[in-house]
Amino acid sequence: MSLINQLPQTIQKELKAQSFLKVISGLNNFNINSVRMISKAASLGGADLIDLAADPYLVEQVKQISNIPICVSAVEPSLFIDCVKAGATIIEIGNFDSFYTKGITFSPEKVLQITRDTKQLLPNVPISVTVPHNISLDLQVNLALHLVEEGADIIQTEGGTSAKPYTAGIQGYLEKSVPTLSATYAIKQEFEKNNIENPIMSASGLSQVTCPLAITCGASGVGVGSVINKLDNLVSMVAVIRALKESLVNSVNPQKIT
Repeated sequence: MSLINQLPQTIQKELKAQSFLKVISGLNNFNINSVRMISKAASLGGADLIDLAADPYLVEQVKQISNIPICVSAVEPSLFIDCVKAGATIIEIGNFDSFYTKGITFSPEKVLQITRDTKQLLPNVPISVTVPHNISLDLQVNLALHLVEEGADIIQTEGGTSAKPYTAGIQGYLEKSVPTLSATYAIKQEFEKNNIENPIMSASGLSQVTCPLAITCGASGVGVGSVINKLDNLVSMVAVIRALKESLVNSVNPQKIT
């Protein structure tokens, strides 16, 4: 039984409208000043969710400065417990991008086991699970199906770190988004065949140019981190987040484009 209906109404509404925007501060970003600024920008920019490293102190700090719902990400189930107690709304396994550079990978069996362990610890908390992009596309699709069986409420795709853009500018943005968009489309097609309604979140390697493409490929929302985190001031972050949100809204409501 999906726990999507336990999420705040604003999140449910945006997922249904396919205009959901999650801002990712980073699974390994424990810099409180950075996290606070990104979270404040996410709130001011109109994002629907802020994704933090699994640290209850970060959750508490963000709740002090913003009312934006909080997701916490980790690959160790026990880290979620205190974060939920501190006020996290949803938990997420992954994404795994930061581990690949360290030579650490996650097999389908490993992801499934982490999911089972997490559900055993926190059976009543909505959970998003990332499908690792370092496995073949058919295995990604198969894993997504099994994750839903294990109780994953949202399936997230990734792939930005594996993409090697050859071109600058808009074409480069498109090249970087290909892995996560491909996975999103393939998983969505299989979900439709099996009458699975769980939302799909595209994340990793996306930008204002490519977020609307994720929606076209079947995503209910997107997760964006690096295009925001690389900025060093609040005003710029807010401007980028607003542009990202507008690109999503306009992709499903083209009549609003002026």
